[in-house]
Amino acid sequence: MKEARVYLDYQATTPVDNRVYEAMHPFFKDNFGNPSSTFHSFGWKAQEAVTDARSSIASVFNSKPDEIIFTSGSTESNNTAIRGVAEKYRDRGDHIITCATEHTSVLSVCNHLSNNGFRITYLPVDKDGLIDLNRLSDSITESTILISLMAANNEIGVTHPVKEIGAIARDKNVIFHTDATQAMGRMKLDVQKLGIDLLSVSGHKIYGPKGIGLLYVSGDNPEIQIEPLILGGGQEKNFRSGTLNVPGIIGLAKAITLCEGLYPEEMSVIKRLRDRLLTGIRESIDDISINGSLVHRIPNNLNISFRGVEAQALLMMMDDIALSLGSACHGKTIEPSHVLRALHKQEGDMFSAVRFGIGRYTSEGDIDYTVQRLSETISMLRAKKNHTRKPEQKLPKRYST
Repeated sequence: MKEARVYLDYQATTPVDNRVYEAMHPFFKDNFGNPSSTFHSFGWKAQEAVTDARSSIASVFNSKPDEIIFTSGSTESNNTAIRGVAEKYRDRGDHIITCATEHTSVLSVCNHLSNNGFRITYLPVDKDGLIDLNRLSDSITESTILISLMAANNEIGVTHPVKEIGAIARDKNVIFHTDATQAMGRMKLDVQKLGIDLLSVSGHKIYGPKGIGLLYVSGDNPEIQIEPLILGGGQEKNFRSGTLNVPGIIGLAKAITLCEGLYPEEMSVIKRLRDRLLTGIRESIDDISINGSLVHRIPNNLNISFRGVEAQALLMMMDDIALSLGSACHGKTIEPSHVLRALHKQEGDMFSAVRFGIGRYTSEGDIDYTVQRLSETISMLRAKKNHTRKPEQKLPKRYST
């Protein structure tokens, strides 16, 4: 395998921004105190840094600082939000609404709850990956306690109308959780204007460190109650016990404030790069299919099926470019993505899907090189597949060897 020279897998993870790294660095060795240690200056300095980080994050989301709960990442945040609400409000209802294209950390916990007495409605999507808001509204019953719908899809980049969903939830007196992992930095996330009660974010998707994330929990209008999943010392308002990851929290706060400061100029640049990639692919490669709406989509994502080409073979031959399959690996088998299945894609299109993730450090040269390599490699793979080998022709006896 070659060492990749182009990275186009920014939906999977991102490199830590140098400014984030510099902000974190002192808290590994110099300011190493535990914020729960309240009787000496080491603990005071750590607590002060965490307090400042919480405040800066809250200002981005238009929330209160004590509504920001630090977690290990979006998987934990999603689990805490959904399971926490389900257990706390079980006496009020047993019905949860989500969508067929949600991240597995949402679908898995919903499946777990369905095996423990809860009723789950999985909203379908149309061919573009969009939900029907009327169907969402009609699905709400007197026993509905939670709607969990992601702001932006991690595979196809399609966005849900978060503000409209929030309005429906408020009108029906239902709690609204959104997984904003892929949306952070790519759209404005004002929890008040959008009517969000619970929101999940992960640091490593926004040029921050791995192993840190947050859950916004509305503290008023209404105040959301959550049954904690992790018990112990009572940190994070008893929502999430455990010693705080101070360097991670500092890095997360810096990454979020950078995203806010660079938006929307950064997204404008990234969208131009994405459009350059799409134009180059359309001009040099035929018989493609774009998966998901191009209109309702975050700017840094493309998901394309190259018909007649197995995506796994394509990525193996293009190992100098970091890309993702549009399918998921399960043990030794490869199965089509549940997201593409929900779009009712043909099986061939599902196995030929490739996800392109563009980010802060992508250049025009990266895009042009990728288009060139795609064109060459796909032509080679299609030619190989379409080549019909003629039966071996026997030579006359006198020419036999």
